[in-house]
Amino acid sequence: MSMQNAPENFGETRPDLSFVIPFFDEEESLEILHGEITEACEKLDTSFELIFIDDGSTDRGCDVIRKLAKTDRRISLIRFRRNFGKSAALSAGFGEARGDVIFSMDADLQDNPVEIGNFLKALDEGVDCVSGWKQIRNDPMDKTLPSKLFNGAVNKTFGLTLNDHNCGFKAYRREALAELEMYGELHRFVPALLHARGFKIGQIPVQHRARQFGKSKFGAKRLIKGALDLMTVALTTRYGARPLHLFGVAGLVTTTIGLGILAYLSVLWLIGAGPIGDRPLLLFGILAVVSGGQLIGTGLLAELLLKRTVDEADKYSIAERSGALFDRDAEATIKALIESK
Repeated sequence: MSMQNAPENFGETRPDLSFVIPFFDEEESLEILHGEITEACEKLDTSFELIFIDDGSTDRGCDVIRKLAKTDRRISLIRFRRNFGKSAALSAGFGEARGDVIFSMDADLQDNPVEIGNFLKALDEGVDCVSGWKQIRNDPMDKTLPSKLFNGAVNKTFGLTLNDHNCGFKAYRREALAELEMYGELHRFVPALLHARGFKIGQIPVQHRARQFGKSKFGAKRLIKGALDLMTVALTTRYGARPLHLFGVAGLVTTTIGLGILAYLSVLWLIGAGPIGDRPLLLFGILAVVSGGQLIGTGLLAELLLKRTVDEADKYSIAERSGALFDRDAEATIKALIESK
């Protein structure tokens, strides 16, 4: 997902805030959530838009949103043909969002919109992404225990200090999401992905309300998916632009061990310490050398493929452009637009 191609409606005023809200069978809570967000934003005297994404619901959730949209032009609806998952829903919503600050929220009413002002204050302190921290969770043990294990693993892997990566209540600066590519089940890793790009991440404690309607769509089984996705994110963020550093180091270590074993066995053979052909250590040494060579070869092939496919934007993240060079580019762009008219 990239917001660089997000549609802009010229002549329309861009809202201050965008709320991206995926839902799946949450028809009872949608109207209540709309009212709570509206009330909170009106108290803050800020403009906003609401983007609801129906992730393949089987209830009347879409009808509720369509009814609300008839009286509130700030509401937009994206309806998936089937359930594609939360990452896909967020990606679609982020791509349509026009606000300078973009919120993600769950639709089950466990996130309390009264916290919106606190998120904005945290962003004003200089961070690019603010993640909610449910200090007191109103969830069963099969959700809280896997979440604690997951948070610890992600923090250890990426050097972050977030207490609750799984909290769906987050706020982002628009420019941060512009560089985010999200697919699969990577919505749990958005702060980690942004951190890897050099953005500043913060967190605030938020009120977590008990679920009023329906039941949770997630459970302990997501721990397995989370572990697999963690390996994916760690690989792509650390070695996505230098795969040989991963495969090459592993290959060199494995090859060195194998050569050491073969050298040891060769010395035993030279000094007449007995035959070495029937020793399991010989097979292990040969296997280590062959495996190490294959790992190094895999890294080299990955580098060749990367050279042909990597995009310039994948190499770095620019925080600011300034100076005469960029001023001239801007002037040339404006002149071209005027001449085209």
